[in-house]
Amino acid sequence: MVLIELTPSDDISKPQPRMVKADEASVNGGSATTAVESASGYGSDGYATASETELNETDETERKEEEKNRSDSYIQEDNAKKGDMSSATSTQSSSCENREAPIQEMESDMSQLIEDAMTLANDLKLEGNSLFRDGLHLEALSKYELALQAVKDVQSSTEIQSVCLANRAACFSKMGKHEETIKECTKALELNPTYMKALLRRADAHEKLEHYDEAINDLTKILELEPSDDQARRAIVRLKPLADEKREKMKEEMIGS
Repeated sequence: MVLIELTPSDDISKPQPRMVKADEASVNGGSATTAVESASGYGSDGYATASETELNETDETERKEEEKNRSDSYIQEDNAKKGDMSSATSTQSSSCENREAPIQEMESDMSQLIEDAMTLANDLKLEGNSLFRDGLHLEALSKYELALQAVKDVQSSTEIQSVCLANRAACFSKMGKHEETIKECTKALELNPTYMKALLRRADAHEKLEHYDEAINDLTKILELEPSDDQARRAIVRLKPLADEKREKMKEEMIGS
């Protein structure tokens, strides 16, 4: 019998290590490196492969960090804008206050000037009244005039001006200057149309100048303002015949001429 010896063939390959995918290794509870080592029988070559879970966790962490950074950036920008607006508002407010301060000072100074002028005018009026009672009518006139000059540019001085003008009219009446009395009373009534004393003094001056119709007109206005004024009513009754007589006389003069 002949014996045949078998020899190794070059066509037969050596067993190759089985490669295990990363996801398979992960499912089986091991890493990709461990699976390869187990299959091949060789140790790790020094390179570790991260799992998909680790990658996903890293991506999620980075995304959150980026969102946080963007949020912080927006907050910083918003705070910066608010700070700029607050600074601008503060600057504008300060500027307005700086502009208002001189105006307030001017208004305060003007109010003080007006108050001083009114005080001076009243003092001069009182001095005039004292002189009038003493019969010093010319001197009283001068005091009333000075009082008028003191408040000539003060809009709120209407009352004291009308009083001083009516007092000047009284001085002229005492001095027998009835035309001047009428002028001063008219000025007083322009400032205060319901000033009873001015109406009465002008009516008296008109009567003394025999301007009976004009006197009756003033007395009628007094009755309109004060219907219970018996003095004005009696004066009208007394003056009407005189007014009629004067008109008849004027007609005769016109016919005769």
